Parts: sequence; C-alpha cells; structure tokens
Amino acid sequence: MSVNTEKENVQKVPKRILSSLLSSVAAGVVPRAGAPYIAIGRKDEIGAFLSDLEMVNEGGGALRFLVGQYGSGKSFLMQLIRGYALERDFITADADLSPERRLYGSSGSGVATYRELVRNLATKTSPDGGALSGLLARWFSDLMGRLYEQGLTNESPEFDARMNEMVSRDVRQMESMVGGFDFSKILLTYYRAFRAGEEERVSACMRWLRGEYANKTEASQSVGFRVSSVICDDNWYEYIKLWAAFARTIGYRGLVVFIDECVNLYKIPNRVSRENNYEKILSMFNDTLQGRAAGLAIVLGGTPQFLEDSRRGLYSYEALRSRLCDSRFSNADYINLIGPVIRLRRLSDDELFALVKRITALHGQMYNWEVRMTEKEMMDFLQICLSRAGANVLITPREMLRDYMTILNLLYQNPGLHFADLASSVTLKPDAQAEEEEPQEKAPAPEAPEKTGRASFDPNEIQF
Repeated sequence: MSVNTEKENVQKVPKRILSSLLSSVAAGVVPRAGAPYIAIGRKDEIGAFLSDLEMVNEGGGALRFLVGQYGSGKSFLMQLIRGYALERDFITADADLSPERRLYGSSGSGVATYRELVRNLATKTSPDGGALSGLLARWFSDLMGRLYEQGLTNESPEFDARMNEMVSRDVRQMESMVGGFDFSKILLTYYRAFRAGEEERVSACMRWLRGEYANKTEASQSVGFRVSSVICDDNWYEYIKLWAAFARTIGYRGLVVFIDECVNLYKIPNRVSRENNYEKILSMFNDTLQGRAAGLAIVLGGTPQFLEDSRRGLYSYEALRSRLCDSRFSNADYINLIGPVIRLRRLSDDELFALVKRITALHGQMYNWEVRMTEKEMMDFLQICLSRAGANVLITPREMLRDYMTILNLLYQNPGLHFADLASSVTLKPDAQAEEEEPQEKAPAPEAPEKTGRASFDPNEIQF
C-alpha cells in the first residue's frame, strides 16, 4: 500500500515554501515559513496562546514561558503562534538570545536584542520581517485616506496642516510614557522630513528608532534637534512598550514579542549579570500582568533547566521562583494552561504517526514521486524510534524527523532501495556478536530489562 491516498488529502503547498520547509526539517531547524503545513497536535497549547491574543486585543498584556527540552517543539510552536498573530492583524517581533544578545548587559548586549526585534518586526503584509518602514507608510496612508474621504487632496491648502495635526494627535498619546516624548518627537520629525523629501533626516530618524546611535550628541546632530535619550541597554524594554502602544494607535491589535533560546541567560557565568537579566524578566512579568504594558504579549522560550535550576535558573531568583513555581495542588496528571508557564508534553504516538504520514506526503509532493513507504513501514519506523531506552518519554520531533527525512531522501535517490534494507542495519541485535567475543567461563549477563511500554495506535483513526 503506497501513500497516494494521503497525497490527495494534503493541501497543495507552494514550491518555494515546500522546499524551505523540508530543508529546515531535514536540518533540524525551525522553518520560518510553512509551519502550519506540518502542525500536528498542540491544540491545547495553541488555544492558550490564542486566548492571550484576545486579552491583548482588549488592551491587556500577557507573558508566557514556553518550556521544553531541546528539539521538543518550542521554537516551532513560537513560529506557529507568530503566524496566527499575523493573521489576526497583530505586529510581531522575534529574536533569539545568544552570548551577544541578552535582556540586560553592558557593551550593547541588551540593545542588540532590541535591534534584532526591530529588524524582525513583521506584519500580515510583511511576514518575513523588515516591516518598520511599512508600518510608518501605512500610518501615513491611513491618515491621508481620512482626509481624502473629507474631500481634501494633496494640492489642497489645508492638507499639510491637517496631516500635521493628525500626526501630532496620534503621537501625543505616547508622550506620558517613559521615553515617550523623544519617541513621539522622532515620529513627528520623520513625517515632516518624509513629506519634505529630506532623505538624510528620514534616515537619521530611522536609525534612532532602530537603536543605532551610541550617544545623545551624535543622535541630536543627525535628527536636527536635541534628544534627551537614545535607546540603550538600560531602557530598550521601555521602547518595546512604546512600540506596542504605537501599534494600537495606528490600527493594529497589539505587539507580540517572541524571545527564544533563553537558556543562554542560564549559561551566564557571572551571578550578578545573570540576576540582572532575571530582574528584567521580572519587570516584564509585572508590567504585562499588572496592566502597565497595554497591547503587549511576550513569549519566552527555554529549557526546564533555565526555569527550574535552583542554583542558576529562574528559580534561583526568589522573586521569580515564588511567582512561577508549581502550586502544592499541581498534579502532573492534569493540564493547567492558564498559568504563566506552559510545559510542552511529548507528542502522543498517534500524533507522531500522523506527523510521519504528513512528511511522507509532502516529500512526495515536493519531488513528484510515489514514496515507497507503506503504513506498516511507517509504523515500524516509529517503533524503532520508540524502542530506544527512554525514548518513550524523551523522544523529540526534531530527532525523529531528521531520521525520517534521511530515509525518504535515500529512498528517492536510490530506486532499488527499500525501507527494510535501511531498518535492518539499525535493528540488528548486537547480542550475537557480543556472545562470540565473550569468554566461555564468564558468568552469563543479567537479563535485559523489559522494554518501555508504548501506547498502541490505529492509523485508521488519524485525523488530518
């Protein structure tokens, strides 16, 4: 039995997205585009994040910690939620932390995170990032559209005066926020320079908004007026809150920020530096949950060690531990997705099997071939993966899909090859060889422990 019936049921994926999607899966990295095509399971987790988006849409704030082992699907779920947020007319920004990018740090490591977030600003019309100029252009276009509806045109003597008035009214709403006066003045200067065709001032304002000035003197000389601050390591988060307020001002529902690889904070060797970063997380937590960051949602992704290690993780910082640790009434047998911490469960056997079938069909679609894998062989592959010691608990989609993509690629490039040929090299029992090398007088080895049980699954019940 081939997978032709499955190929007919899978949505046709554009070649460009499909190529990038399969290449990312084969390399073990998260696809930037096309994640919904291989989204299996995680229905409850997605529902929790969508409820956060509704809260942000109402003017509230939200913060979530997405916790899971390497390869468990944290980054994938982030990209999936990012796509949902864009579809619902939110602005998104994402960044991965690294030794050079932190939440707090000297020598520019804090503002480097801000620059990465602004560089990756995305909207529904610019989903791949770089949407800063488009945001401002949409703002001006919407304001001009209102004037056109009132019968005014670019040639009307009142047009420029009314535009200045409307721009000033929008930015004035943010002047009361920390850093809001300079932020508003820069936006107003950007508009006036844009209308006057002053390219150098337009570029200078963009540089300020992207946090590229090292000091106030350099910034003041470039933008043409004295600024009281520049975006730096100490204040960059305040400007993220300003961007969230600005997003709602110009007609978007809010700003959703994704910060992944937070385990890099756990790896900071210096205790003071590490706790300064945790202090920044505490500020984010308090602001979003206490209503001081309207229109802002933050998602932080990290490993269990980043969260729970009592010596270097978030639990080592008492103010965070008391907010994030499990209640005495928590039970691992029950799901709680309302709290700030979402721990990714392992995908069920049914979900893993559905994922294998989905990848099989997409691979056949990509290379236009009839994949030589029956459902029985797919089940055998999954059983091989789950038969490894501890795999019943620790198996991750990344590891499994990398192995399966290797099988599909080999079958495609070698017409005479079959899955049984590849499986035999993995499932060969080493016991026979060990017995030959064993001295005869050696006592018999203890009986091997029983293999970890695995829940049975029926491929006929899989829903796509």
